[in-house]
Amino acid sequence: MTLWRIRATVDDRPGYLSVLTASLALRGVNILTVQVQPTEQGAVDDFLVDAPDALDEAELIAAVERGRGRDCWVARSEARGLVDQPTRVLGLANRLVRDPDATGEALRTLLAADVVSWRPASVGVERGITGAGMLLADPAGGSFALRRAAPDFTPAEYARAQALVELAATVARRAAEQVTLVLPDGAEVAVRPASAQDLSGVVELHEACSPGSRQRRYLGGAPLPQTARLRRLLEPSRGLTLIASTSGPDGGAESVVAMANLLGEGDEAEVALLVRDDWQRRGLGSALLRRVVQHADRFGYAALVLHVQATNDPMLRTLHRLGRPTVVERDGALLTLTVPLAVASSADRSGAFA
Repeated sequence: MTLWRIRATVDDRPGYLSVLTASLALRGVNILTVQVQPTEQGAVDDFLVDAPDALDEAELIAAVERGRGRDCWVARSEARGLVDQPTRVLGLANRLVRDPDATGEALRTLLAADVVSWRPASVGVERGITGAGMLLADPAGGSFALRRAAPDFTPAEYARAQALVELAATVARRAAEQVTLVLPDGAEVAVRPASAQDLSGVVELHEACSPGSRQRRYLGGAPLPQTARLRRLLEPSRGLTLIASTSGPDGGAESVVAMANLLGEGDEAEVALLVRDDWQRRGLGSALLRRVVQHADRFGYAALVLHVQATNDPMLRTLHRLGRPTVVERDGALLTLTVPLAVASSADRSGAFA
């Protein structure tokens, strides 16, 4: 028996696929996998089949056409073709997470492309598919051009490829945003935007913090925030969360030691910090706050807002080191601190915090 890939277009009507499979079965062809990709011309069925050694390409095409298939393409396949498409895509995605520079090779593997090249953004060619050619937008700028001899690309293949390109761009962007901070005492921490994958590390951070530290961060409430709340903080709908982490001995697993939240609402953004007790008073909170302010400036927020207990002297000192004029409103034991980002004259407003 010999493995073959068969691709054919079938009218998207009840019973037509069964006619095609019956025609193949009459020639002793065993269908191992099938993918159905809708197009404007009909359903494109992609088969991996095990056929008798006596059958050649022409006989397979004839069997497909007798089964009402058209635009048939047939090629020999290998055992690796038995891996289903979702598994292949997930494997390639995992590779890109580890090495986003492998985007071109991942596209070549995914689509069996003969040529994959990168073009600058100035080419002015419309993205999409044209027969056996494909042009994908690169979020980092430019585009990827792909070509193969046969068969023609489908919209489903285009969507899969574009998703991989966007994943690689996201990974590369996050890697570029990661920085290493050297604190005044010489300790080094890595700071980067958080993602949903950091949930377990952030849970451990909260568990390692004293009740007093958690209470100052969340202004009361449950001893430990619920997992659903932490998940929302890691990937807010507007704004971002930064985490600071250190590697274990001999480069072991990282440990999250601090978290800074920037949560946008209207033209303002609320800021909050949580630093593990053994990392407090070492300049980490000040460094995180400065980076949060930089992100807020870049996002175009008009002001930052912090809700702080009046007795939280460490946070008030951290804000003071920022060196920006701050408006203070008091409600009992709670202070609301507003740091204007776009209005330079705010230093003259009453209640400024210096």
